Amino acid sequence: MAAQLQLPQLQNWSCHNCSGCCRQHLITITAEEKARIESQNWLEDEAFKDETTFIEPMGTALNRSWRLAHQADGGCIFLNEEGLCRIHAKFGEAAKPLACRIYPYAFHPTGKKGLTVSLRYSCPTVVANKGQAVIKSQRELRQLAQLVIPEKHRDFAPPKINDRDQLDWADTHQFVTALDDTFADRHTPFPRHLLRAMSWMNLINDATLSEIHGDRLAEFLILLRENAALEIPDDLTEVGSPSTLGKLFFRIRLGYTIRKDTGEMLKEQWSTRWRLMKSILKLVRGAGMLPILHPDLPPIDFQAMNRCHDPLPEESDELFTRYFRTKIDGMHFCGPAYYDRPLAEGFFALALMYPLTMFVARWLAVAEDSSLKHEHVAKALTITDHNHGYSPAFGLPFITSQMRQLIKLGDVPKLCVHYSGESPR
Repeated sequence: MAAQLQLPQLQNWSCHNCSGCCRQHLITITAEEKARIESQNWLEDEAFKDETTFIEPMGTALNRSWRLAHQADGGCIFLNEEGLCRIHAKFGEAAKPLACRIYPYAFHPTGKKGLTVSLRYSCPTVVANKGQAVIKSQRELRQLAQLVIPEKHRDFAPPKINDRDQLDWADTHQFVTALDDTFADRHTPFPRHLLRAMSWMNLINDATLSEIHGDRLAEFLILLRENAALEIPDDLTEVGSPSTLGKLFFRIRLGYTIRKDTGEMLKEQWSTRWRLMKSILKLVRGAGMLPILHPDLPPIDFQAMNRCHDPLPEESDELFTRYFRTKIDGMHFCGPAYYDRPLAEGFFALALMYPLTMFVARWLAVAEDSSLKHEHVAKALTITDHNHGYSPAFGLPFITSQMRQLIKLGDVPKLCVHYSGESPR
């Protein structure tokens, strides 16, 4: 039986052959894909006369996996001079590794409803909302879903709501719908939507929900949302400043968010890790020169960031709204899609994507000696979303512990205001 798909309503996408995904992702392959690529006899191709391998081993002998090799600049070994895939050109789209065929889509089980579809905003075309409406790609997406989702996906358990409560899928969907509805009013600025969502999600994080179901839960969520709309002050600076510890945890998270590793860097092993650690430690200090953790982020003085206080551009307000609603509807922020974290905790981690992206956008603006523009925000989101939900670092115990501490301190909304540069509304 074909999977029923819930598709994002606000998102367009068609591949524009920018080759960005071929230059920034590490593509792991299955043993079957490895055998298929080896059978294609690429070593006999004139373009590869100086190559000895196209596939690199990963892991240990007891836990071996494989990835496509990279060129010296970080691009995929099969990326040609025109920025196109040699496998696709010679053998067709179906011959490519499955990871390449799926990007930038992400599929997540939703119980009896089937599957929900989200997208990765590390793709600049997704950020720009270019191409065909995703809702028109149902046939293609259903075919891809059958390749990646287990047959018994309808039997998967829903994510926990908080540390205490795991409800059934019907009630879990009520939380997802309520979150999406919080961002639906187009006349309210995005930062205010985000603060309202965090206000009532903070109560959910601390609540005991095991006795609230169905219609009672629906009424409860309506009351929480109505109260949250009244709680947020007109002057957002009244939200307060984040704690010193909160700022420290934010800078640590920033380091892991913007780091960019290539296959060539991974070959260096300990030297790469040591260089990365030194760069993150510089960032944690919050003083001196911002370190090089990403090729598109040049080193600038940390204090220079204080010169950029421009508000969120109007186009960027729409972008963040679309980003959050796509991630929420696609359940791309909790459960199996996000290190098996509860819905409430996962949403606060998603909320941090706003100040993280705004920090990077200001970094780009200051580096150009420019005011903050939508182009900076759009570029920043492709950088920050690259690792969100995909880097193993964010599933490490010390990182998840820091996330929980930020929630407990009430620092997440304060960080959102502190780093947004929003003027009082």
